[in-house]
Amino acid sequence: MRVLLHTCCAPCASHCILVLQRLGYDVTLFFSNANIAPQDEYGKRLDAVRLLADRLGIPLLVDETDHADWLEKAAKGFEREKEKGVRCERCFRYSLSRTCDAMRAHGFDRFTTSLSVSPHKHTPTLFTIGRDLDADRFLALNFKKEEGFKHSLRLAEEFGLYRQNYCGCEFSVRD
Repeated sequence: MRVLLHTCCAPCASHCILVLQRLGYDVTLFFSNANIAPQDEYGKRLDAVRLLADRLGIPLLVDETDHADWLEKAAKGFEREKEKGVRCERCFRYSLSRTCDAMRAHGFDRFTTSLSVSPHKHTPTLFTIGRDLDADRFLALNFKKEEGFKHSLRLAEEFGLYRQNYCGCEFSVRD
């Protein structure tokens, strides 16, 4: 079965790829992150995902990025929300919707997201959104299990992957 993995960043995806392969899935990465700002940060993260894909021999699809569209559809009116608030839920829905659309357009069997490996992301919210989009084809996998986040940190170090220090949008940058 072919699965499209929404890939928030290379470190998080590293562990997810290995879990999905262990479960018997043929994995393709989908870098869909219109939320990431500024542009040079987007480039660093994409370069790291390309490095990971090359290193593991995993196909990579890169979504068209339109930060202005993301601002309008996900962030507008929620700029002052704290991290893990409504803006984040809207952002998850934006990215997972694009992933679901790409899954259908490219003939994949399933889709899921690397966001669930992060201890900073509310997994039940991600699962609700994924199921809302396509309950039959969303893989609700909690990649945090079996110390997934710690494993992703080790893999990032082993592969020399760039690790960011904020989620992605300009509203999540920590001082």
